[in-house]
Amino acid sequence: MASSAACLLVVGFLFLTGNSLVAIRRSDGDAAAVSFVVASYVCLLAMFYCLRWFEAAQPGSASRGRARVGVWLATTLLTAMFSWRVAAIMPSPMVAAGVCFIGASTAAGGFYTMFLLPRAA
Repeated sequence: MASSAACLLVVGFLFLTGNSLVAIRRSDGDAAAVSFVVASYVCLLAMFYCLRWFEAAQPGSASRGRARVGVWLATTLLTAMFSWRVAAIMPSPMVAAGVCFIGASTAAGGFYTMFLLPRAA
């Protein structure tokens, strides 16, 4: 069971890395596109690391709280980056504002859920 999970993890990271390399290759040297792909890749790696850290930490420990902050920061950064990229290609400023609003609402909802919502005992 653990072996198949580890194999699936390796395959997933290989797919993520390969997909990122293909995106960089297709960018034709556009520095903004390459920066976006690299930042997204690093942010995803940080999020997976923090998730693993969160799962390994003892419930109620300070380490678990720091991991929770890391997960929220990484997901919020990813949401902001993708919202910014999508808003830039929207046909009207109102639609772009809607995309930004949805991204901000997602980040605020995640903050509420992870830090302010009372936890069951």
